[in-house]
Amino acid sequence: MKRSPLWTLAAIVTLAVSSLTAQAKYNGEDRGRPVMPSQNNAKWQAECSGCHLAFPPGLLPAASWQKLMGGLDKHFDTDASLSPADTKEITDFLVKHASNRWTASTAPLKITDSEWFKTKHRAGEINPAVWKRESVKSQSNCLACHRGADKGDFDEDNVRIPK
Repeated sequence: MKRSPLWTLAAIVTLAVSSLTAQAKYNGEDRGRPVMPSQNNAKWQAECSGCHLAFPPGLLPAASWQKLMGGLDKHFDTDASLSPADTKEITDFLVKHASNRWTASTAPLKITDSEWFKTKHRAGEINPAVWKRESVKSQSNCLACHRGADKGDFDEDNVRIPK
């Protein structure tokens, strides 16, 4: 059976899009949304969630994770130092599954400073008083409104803003 050039072009485009989608998922994203990697890292989960949500690696680019992990002795005014081996293991995990949406020159240190966060939490859609509620406390407390944040679920349909 002879195939037309148009059919061949359509097949090539389909394969290219599939490849890019697979690469985006591998790099911590699914069509621009951060996702939890399929492989977990127990040390990352235990160390980071000891103080806050173990933020999904896809919420920041590799350059941000490298800088954050390189300054754990001053981690947002707290000494969160780890052994060199633990720091390397966690950094490697975060970098491997980091977002690919930013270049190193635009890599934010805080998730709440990222354009992705600002776009999703636009002023006018969320009253600034919400962030000050005792039940929320701050913009970095994802679990207050995103009940599945610890599993990488930031779906807008599942958001419940507490009173």
